[in-house]
Amino acid sequence: MSKGFYIPDWPAPPNVKAIQTTRDGGYSVAPFDSFNLGSHVQDNGWAVDKNRQLLREYLPSEPVWLNQVHGFDVIDATKSSGIQDADASFSKNKNVVCVTMTADCLPLLLCNKQGTAVASIHAGWRSLCDGVIESTINAIGEESENLMAWLGPAIGPDAFEVGGEVREAFITKHAQAEDAFKSAGKKWLGNLYLLAKQRLNKQGVSKIYGGGECTYSNSSQYFSFRRDGITGRMATMIWFE
Repeated sequence: MSKGFYIPDWPAPPNVKAIQTTRDGGYSVAPFDSFNLGSHVQDNGWAVDKNRQLLREYLPSEPVWLNQVHGFDVIDATKSSGIQDADASFSKNKNVVCVTMTADCLPLLLCNKQGTAVASIHAGWRSLCDGVIESTINAIGEESENLMAWLGPAIGPDAFEVGGEVREAFITKHAQAEDAFKSAGKKWLGNLYLLAKQRLNKQGVSKIYGGGECTYSNSSQYFSFRRDGITGRMATMIWFE
């Protein structure tokens, strides 16, 4: 544990390592204060570089950064060259750091029981709806019952207001998704944590942890695009030794 970081609480194998960053402990100034790791949000480049250098001290290698496009493409992080367009990455090689950046979207980590396969997923509502979890599980190539998942900080079910078209898109793909939405006047409140759990369960993943931290309501610890508009990004990382 270090200022600006915490370790996900889940029963991953001892050789599997994961870090969730917060907004605290870096060099960026408002509105990116202070541990912004996103290089695409109009923050000072020097500050982002310094923040990434701070992070690098805790990692075995440079993270395999992605250009997240709210899709469902998955890359093998061990074969990555440059920054690729994708919303998930996996690794079956030691000390390769898979990373997701978020500021309301759901970061989701996967690993197998043996500690020989890991993945990091950027599950914004579009990616989640279109099957990024399913694509990642398929890319890893592990039996689903051999996997466990950790859900990182995301906009919570009391803050994620969406239109009816978002609700319908999920229900069209998976009827059970109706349980993850509650009426809020002419809008709906969506539960990203529950939607992710439903998709994981449908794929046969039952060991699911985390999913209780709301980025929108905790302004001291987390960046939130929905709350602030111009803001920084946290990182959610996983690798195995």
